Amino acid sequence: MTHVHDGLDDDSSTGKGEFVQDDIDIDVDGELGFEPAVSVTGAEPSGRPAGRSRTAPAASKPGSRRVLRRRLGAGAVLIGALVSMGGTYAAFASSSAPDTSNSAGDIAAGRQLYQTSCITCHGANLQGVKDRAPSLLGVGGASVYFQVSTGRMPAAGQGADQKRKTAKFDEQQVKQLAAYIQSIGGGPQLPVGDLRAGDIAKGGDLFRLNCASCHGTTFQGAPLSAGKVAPGLNRATDEQFYAAMLSGPESMPIFSDHQLTPLQKREIINYVQTLKASKDPGGNGIDRIGPVSEALVFFIAGVGAVMAAILWIGAKAE
Repeated sequence: MTHVHDGLDDDSSTGKGEFVQDDIDIDVDGELGFEPAVSVTGAEPSGRPAGRSRTAPAASKPGSRRVLRRRLGAGAVLIGALVSMGGTYAAFASSSAPDTSNSAGDIAAGRQLYQTSCITCHGANLQGVKDRAPSLLGVGGASVYFQVSTGRMPAAGQGADQKRKTAKFDEQQVKQLAAYIQSIGGGPQLPVGDLRAGDIAKGGDLFRLNCASCHGTTFQGAPLSAGKVAPGLNRATDEQFYAAMLSGPESMPIFSDHQLTPLQKREIINYVQTLKASKDPGGNGIDRIGPVSEALVFFIAGVGAVMAAILWIGAKAE
């Protein structure tokens, strides 16, 4: 603070006037409402050396550190969630995947069967032979199981539609042949264990939505275009059902696990096989069109017999 005198002071003893400044307190730090451009001493206010900027370097703000911590925390949470979801999906996928283990003995036995019954048409390396048979690379054991267990392969001749016949190989040989082709070409493979599960009512809904348009609601099959036929399902086993859905033989579409889950496939099989095994109350189902009561059958048969007798008698009378 600078002390200044201003004014005129009378000295009564001398009679002379002397100029004296009044006391004025000047606060150079701004008490008067402004800061002087240059202090009296030539130094900047607050003791700062002249020529230096009044603005001090900005210190690190606590708010910026909090923002950084929040971002790092959110990133850690996101990474943890992604890892958790990936682990859950991997565990679910591995639990629903079919058992693809095939013993070396089954593969060797299947190779022998292939060389004696299939190599002429499908080639030594499963590559197929032109104008004879397609390649088997990628078809999987499921396709082999369906075609061979239903007697469609080995085929007696070429045609638009291969009919079901008595199988040339037994169940063990069919699985051995499927194991060999699976080991070479890869592709969809049948799961092991029970292939029937889930709600029968849901299986019925899925069957009517995905299968009934070709195979019919009574499982009798129906003709398709280009001389092909959707076969009946009355003789199909659980494994053949599942193999057909995985491989899509001939005109049938392939139902992958993304279209029909393994549980949904089992529900369809459960519905069809349960309905096939159940009896129609009240009479003969006539391929499940009925039930039709025995009285109606006897009436039609009786009327037919009576008409035949009348015609026979009339012919004799002439």
